[in-house]
Amino acid sequence: MALLFLNGGGMRGGPLHHQLQGAEPVRVARSAPKYRYFSVGNRFPAMHEVGEGGHSVVGELYDVPLETLLHHLLPAEPAELELGVIELEDGTACLATVLRKSFGGADQLIDISEVGDWRRWCASQGNPQ
Repeated sequence: MALLFLNGGGMRGGPLHHQLQGAEPVRVARSAPKYRYFSVGNRFPAMHEVGEGGHSVVGELYDVPLETLLHHLLPAEPAELELGVIELEDGTACLATVLRKSFGGADQLIDISEVGDWRRWCASQGNPQ
């Protein structure tokens, strides 16, 4: 089992939630305030750790079987994301998909760090998820 932080389409009610293969949420969680949070082309969110000026991101924490993570969730993720380790506000470390370090499409990034919540961002754009 792997502790996984989801902050986009994989959350309850999202278009990728079925990829969890029935894994139940552990709890709603927030990341530590050390990330910039982006909308990538208004298609999905991405977190990126920064040294200064970071914010907290809202998400859901799941305990996911490794087979589900490797064979269902990760293959469904966009190429702009990669698996990484993040810190939650309570100091817990967990897995999450984060902006790929080699991502070169800065023109596709809309900084939504001040919002810090993908569902809220989508609703503000008239696109409830």
